[in-house]
Amino acid sequence: MTPELSIIIPVYNEEQGLPGLFARLYAALDALHTSYEIVFVNDGSRDASASLLGEQFRRRPDVTRVVLFNGNYGQHMAILAGFQCARGEIIVTLDADLQNPPEEIGKLVGLVRAGHDYVGSIRRVRQDSAWRTLASKAMNRMRERITSVRITDQGNMLRAYSRNVVDLVNQCEEVNTFVPALAYIFARNPAEVVVGHEERAAGASKYSFYSLVRLNFDLVTGFSLVPLQLFSMLGMALSGASGILVLVLLARRLLLGAEAEGTFTLFALLFFMMGVILFGIGLLGEYIGRIYQQVRARPRYVVQTILEERTPVARLQRGAGR
Repeated sequence: MTPELSIIIPVYNEEQGLPGLFARLYAALDALHTSYEIVFVNDGSRDASASLLGEQFRRRPDVTRVVLFNGNYGQHMAILAGFQCARGEIIVTLDADLQNPPEEIGKLVGLVRAGHDYVGSIRRVRQDSAWRTLASKAMNRMRERITSVRITDQGNMLRAYSRNVVDLVNQCEEVNTFVPALAYIFARNPAEVVVGHEERAAGASKYSFYSLVRLNFDLVTGFSLVPLQLFSMLGMALSGASGILVLVLLARRLLLGAEAEGTFTLFALLFFMMGVILFGIGLLGEYIGRIYQQVRARPRYVVQTILEERTPVARLQRGAGR
């Protein structure tokens, strides 16, 4: 039977925190008094996470499904794999680190039942480091100015989606994307709710500084052409200013003769323009790189095994949309 609620949880090297997650998650969902399933997606963990997930499946095979990747493809690919497997009418994504309390899931489910097709969450008091909080706020402001995506807390994984939004996301074949933003643009009646936020139960964050930068590049270049348009406008402005500067220098040479003054100023302007050019090349490379990855048409992820009650035999399949 199709459950009302599907919970999707990406897992990557979370063996220390999984027992605590199991204890709180199943109790919180049982308290909702609705039919549910939990889809764990193991994103190529190198620790004992896969074994723990297998043991939990054997304990609760009626409501537990485990998707095992053959390698590490990233959190958002794990979510997309979970979307492909989820059968519920309401789909909720949740981190495995217990920073988002499972007891808060009921708030999001209630809003979806009330008619919202996308429900984001805002952390009441963030338990992250200061630099991550400031960087997240800065990226939020920049994203809101150059895209139509209005997500207050883009770094929070606790979100709920209606079935129609997930079906639309499943039709997309983007190689690199930011799942909450992709779902947001398909939503007709989005909403947000304030939820609690706790320190990690165990382990350390899997997002390095580089990973956060890459994520924000995907968010900006995947949903807007404004960076390219702004750079084009900057190029035109600099070209005009350079032309005026050449005319001024030519007039000075004709009127005052050759002079050595201003050499360092010219060097400074030259270095500035070179920096702008290099930045523009990098920006163009980011967009071209996305095209390059898309046209190769490689699988976004490879599922090695799915543990579920109906299909106990392991199977190998290609990633969604390929």
